[in-house]
Amino acid sequence: AGLGDVEPLVFTVGEELPLDEAAARLVENSYTRVDLVMDRGEFAVRGGLLDVFPPTAPHPVRIEFFGDEVDSIREFHASDQRTYGDGLKSIWATPCREVQLTEAIRERARSLIGRIPNAEDMLESIANAIPVEGMESLLPALVDDMESITGMLPDHAVVMLSDPEKLRRAADDLMKTANEFLAASWHVAASGHGAGAPISFDQASFLDFDETITSLTYRDFDVWRLTSFTVEASRPGRIVLAAHAPAEYRGDEHRAATGIEGLIDAGLQVTITAAAHGTLARLKRAINETGITRFETIRAQAIDGFVDTAAGVALLTERDLTGRTSAAAQAKTPKRRRKAIDLMELKTGDYVVHEQHGIGRFVEMRQRSVGTGDAKTTREYLVIEYAPSKRGAPPDKLFIPTDQLDQVSKYIGAEAPKLNKLGGSDWAATKAKARKHVHEIAEDLVKLYSARQRTPGFAFSPDTPWQKELEDAFPYQETADQLTTIDEVKADMEKPIPMDRLICGDVGFGKTEIAVRAAFKAVQDSKQVAVLVPTTLLVQQHYETFSERYEGFPVTVKAMSRFQTTKEINDTIKGLQDGTVDVVIGTHKLLNPKIQFKDLGLVIIDEEQRFGVEHKETLKALRTNVDVLSLSATPIPRTLEMAVTGIREMSTLATPPEDRLPVLTYVGAYEDAQVTAAIRRELLRGGQVFYVHNR
Repeated sequence: AGLGDVEPLVFTVGEELPLDEAAARLVENSYTRVDLVMDRGEFAVRGGLLDVFPPTAPHPVRIEFFGDEVDSIREFHASDQRTYGDGLKSIWATPCREVQLTEAIRERARSLIGRIPNAEDMLESIANAIPVEGMESLLPALVDDMESITGMLPDHAVVMLSDPEKLRRAADDLMKTANEFLAASWHVAASGHGAGAPISFDQASFLDFDETITSLTYRDFDVWRLTSFTVEASRPGRIVLAAHAPAEYRGDEHRAATGIEGLIDAGLQVTITAAAHGTLARLKRAINETGITRFETIRAQAIDGFVDTAAGVALLTERDLTGRTSAAAQAKTPKRRRKAIDLMELKTGDYVVHEQHGIGRFVEMRQRSVGTGDAKTTREYLVIEYAPSKRGAPPDKLFIPTDQLDQVSKYIGAEAPKLNKLGGSDWAATKAKARKHVHEIAEDLVKLYSARQRTPGFAFSPDTPWQKELEDAFPYQETADQLTTIDEVKADMEKPIPMDRLICGDVGFGKTEIAVRAAFKAVQDSKQVAVLVPTTLLVQQHYETFSERYEGFPVTVKAMSRFQTTKEINDTIKGLQDGTVDVVIGTHKLLNPKIQFKDLGLVIIDEEQRFGVEHKETLKALRTNVDVLSLSATPIPRTLEMAVTGIREMSTLATPPEDRLPVLTYVGAYEDAQVTAAIRRELLRGGQVFYVHNR
């Protein structure tokens, strides 16, 4: 049976569905059973509770059973495992993978162990009903017959081919890539590097595109070939729409005004649309400033516009006018509870700290029944082991409900600590001693901070409407850590003392967007911004990012590196002196004492630890009365950081962007054909490739 024959698992409040049966069907639909649900395609069973994250749902759901009856369904946040909202009536748990881990599939996988080279681990996982990455590649061996999509269509179905030539090219590229991978696998097997031959060509090959379309026509399917606003000319009853794509203006206000005026003069009703309210208001204001007022605006998610002369209608989207698309209005991700412990990282024997009872050792997660009769429920507890209260006695144990995890944190000391006693005074004494040391350190910090506060800074104004428009135009969903850090940076900038904040986060976690917003906030108060980066490549990357984000706003961004000509650098230096340049992005060239700013308000330093000692001395001079924001993916140790750059605030970006996939690593003998096929497949899906070589 294919995915089309699989009946979705539906949970409905008030209906009966045994919990064991539900768990078994989730396993068959390739859901992964875990202790704590964090990602799509996972489920967890704890007593009478079933947590599941369907691939089509925005958030995971918690289903509570009363016996075999579904008692309630509520959404919860994966970040803190807490439910929210009024509850749902029902939820569909659709299959997660193309391979269904049915009993027949598992038995077939078990029988193939040792018969397909290089696939023993994957087959063993499938046999044990454990979904693994890449298991779809074994489909030809796991099922008797691979059914084509044409065989699944009902009689007299209508088949529409959207842009047939594009489909043909994509199909040809896909077949070529698949054959390259198979050929590379055979080559590796023949050279003796691999364990044996891969799956045969006949089992894994794709159907030819033209042959597939011909077979559809031969079987009397109604095949429509669709291109932009039209179908093939030979089709009976063909209707030609007098519509075409509008011109692309890409932020050129003069061309856009001329084009819109031409559409209005031609008698067309022009409508402007954008996803974000602030962006739509800015577009309307910009067009009105050119003297054009006879048009409508509407907030919508349309990506591409059109011009229909017969209907007398023209729709122009944000992408038609500016070349970019704003993110749809989305509910903000809840802020992460910073003190909550991550159960996925806990291992038996790890040291943890309870706010009231002190240092203990994690033992296990355990379920216990509470109450009697109809009020009996099952809850899950974190079991922590403490030192015995009496010599020779067994260790004491503390059971903590999972909804009170905010009282527990992981021990981060360098040495193995001594376990505290439950109810003893040693933890209170330890806290008192630590509190005394904190007071001593605080006294030194007060002196340092008082010295900094005596240095006058600039208190930036609260966010302007343009700031809101810029943030609305961000084409991605911010993470919880990003939102928290952005608020912290803005709060620092609005204080009358100079900001000195370090932002730590992995590559791709959103540090640059925070810098973009901070720089824009500074420019709104007529201050200049210097962005200091260690390499010319980063200069170019940041210049493109800042320029794209500031497109449509009156912000002048310039770059300074060896990629710029002498004339361009001299013009930028002059612009910094007279104030016509708002944001400058450069390498150590920015530290040249000849460069003078008219009114520098913010310095952004990317990877500060990569600058030399002489550069840091110049940075100290820059920091006397301006705000400083440092970004780093690999910061130097905290103690050295404080010694070199002074006491500062720190923000951490620890949450990856939503839907970011885990990194998959493959190790094997080098083969040109294998590398070529991998690169071609990545480009085929529209991705990027970085080829790292040792010389």
